[in-house]
Amino acid sequence: MNKQEYIQQVAEWARIRGYTDIKANAEGFSKPGGYGRQQDGESFVPDVTGIQSGARTYFEVMLKTSDKDYLTAKLKLLHQLTIINGGKLFLMAPKGHSMFAKNILEGSRINAEIVALPERRK
Repeated sequence: MNKQEYIQQVAEWARIRGYTDIKANAEGFSKPGGYGRQQDGESFVPDVTGIQSGARTYFEVMLKTSDKDYLTAKLKLLHQLTIINGGKLFLMAPKGHSMFAKNILEGSRINAEIVALPERRK
C-alpha cells in the first residue's frame, strides 16, 4: 500500500474510536491545516487529525524514510502542539515499520504512542 491508502486507514481507525472533525491529508477528506517553521520556512501538514473530548489529536503514518531529519522535525512540532492543546500524538506504523518508529522516538523527547496498523485484507 502507498501512504495515501494508509492515511485513509488511519482516518477510519480514528473514526471507529470516536474521534470527530477528522481531517486527513488524502483525497476525499478535508485537509488539516499546515504549520510553518519560522527559522527556515519549512511547512508541515499532519497526516490525520481528529478531536476527542475537546482536544485535537494528531496521527502520523510512520513509513521508513531516508529523510529522518524532516520526519523528526515534523514529529517534534506535532508533539509541541499536543502539549499546548492537551491532545495526543499517535504514530501509526504498518507491519515492518514499528521498529523504525521506535528508533525515531528514542532520544527525541517526543511523547507519542506507537500503534501497529493491522494488515488490510485483499
